[in-house]
Amino acid sequence: MEHPHIPLEDLQVQVAACRRCPLCDGRTQTVFGVGNPNARVLIVGEAPGKNEDLQGEPFVGAAGKYLNELLAIAGLSREDVYIANVLKCRPPSNRDPRPEEIQACTPFLREQTRTINPEYIVTLGNFSTKFILKTDVGITRLHGTLQRAGRFKVFPIFHPAAALYDSKKREALENDFATLGELLRGEA
Repeated sequence: MEHPHIPLEDLQVQVAACRRCPLCDGRTQTVFGVGNPNARVLIVGEAPGKNEDLQGEPFVGAAGKYLNELLAIAGLSREDVYIANVLKCRPPSNRDPRPEEIQACTPFLREQTRTINPEYIVTLGNFSTKFILKTDVGITRLHGTLQRAGRFKVFPIFHPAAALYDSKKREALENDFATLGELLRGEA
């Protein structure tokens, strides 16, 4: 029997008080997540960057602005989805998360997912895709394909930041978000 989910507000308090790994020492604040707690779509990124650490919200910089445009292609807005990251604190110099940091944050993302109970999990980028799907297959092969993780439909997509420095990824991102919209409308 599953234990009852923890309300997001209570979980956010736990995250804010977290000292499970050294990332807590360098953070301005935790970046819990934001959006519709009853969303059909949970978007999962890797970790907060500098702007996110300062503002306490995921995807607020240039990649966040582009994410808003991509959501519109799918017929969505930030109010329709919930956005979170695998890590809740910023790694120094935006380096890749370490295994012990991931292990420390995993219970928080797992509980967010249980509480929101989305139909779709959209993974943004290589890191969150490999984490959610528990695979070594990368985003270049998996993007735009419907996968499963337990009871969840998982739709991997390139990270929006990738298109900011590689214009070739822009078309793939926009096509994948259009496909996401079709899936949500039952057209794909």
